[in-house]
Amino acid sequence: MLKTALKPRWILLLVLAMAIASVFVLLSQWQFNSSRQAPPPAPSTTEDVRPLTDVLQPLTPLYASGADQMVSLDGTFLPDTRTLVQDRVRDGEEGLWVIQAFAVDGAATPAGDAGQDAVIPIVLGWVPAAEDASSLPEQEGPAAVVGRLLPPEAPLVQRPVEGQVPSLSTAELANRWDARAYAAFVVATTVTAGGVDVPFAAGMEPVVVGPQPQETPINWLNIFYAIEWFVFAGFAFFLWWRLVADDHRRALEDAEDAAEAGAQPSPGTRSDAMPAASSEMRPDTEGGMHRD
Repeated sequence: MLKTALKPRWILLLVLAMAIASVFVLLSQWQFNSSRQAPPPAPSTTEDVRPLTDVLQPLTPLYASGADQMVSLDGTFLPDTRTLVQDRVRDGEEGLWVIQAFAVDGAATPAGDAGQDAVIPIVLGWVPAAEDASSLPEQEGPAAVVGRLLPPEAPLVQRPVEGQVPSLSTAELANRWDARAYAAFVVATTVTAGGVDVPFAAGMEPVVVGPQPQETPINWLNIFYAIEWFVFAGFAFFLWWRLVADDHRRALEDAEDAAEAGAQPSPGTRSDAMPAASSEMRPDTEGGMHRD
């Protein structure tokens, strides 16, 4: 077997199998590293209030490093923009979020557009039913907001309801409000107008969002892929060994066939010598009769 494996062609194939297996091992390592997602920012960082304009700009995505950050922003609540977000649970009870568009002072797009101020959705509170929000006063005019910055939700397809949206998708809200919007929203903890805190209206409860847990999430699908790539790496060596074993088996069979062919006589030869000719017969009779 070793003599067969040391043939030049099998050595070259072994080198090729090692190269392929190395690629598979690198892919497996990459999948293992990807399975452990980056942990969220530490509360010691996110709980320090920072200006929104220092954390996020309009029309730019909100990355994990900026999510959950407590931010402050000055601007103006836009009239006739109050919207209700469906399917919001608070203390086990299903209700709706009350949100409103807030034009941020000093917000500039990456292109430096100095036109209309960019808006960001502000979550003002929670109500158990849509009827409870109809009697609430709408925020108006300049204000200052402090709250937690969160990433937007994906849009959902549902039967439209007047004044309601199925998810807090900033792209959908930007179309509804016809304004440039941040790719994030803020859950307000305090709203100040004219230097005075605006209390939450009666019938609307505050929305409390704490910092994310610090556990590092694990993506089990990536771990499955990592194991799969490692199996592929082992299969490359198994395939090489199988080809060498088949070649060695064929060589043994050919040697056995040659040995059997050498042991058999060649065609046209006789296996036994012809019996020796009998001694010359000297007849004692002539004509079948004995004569003196």
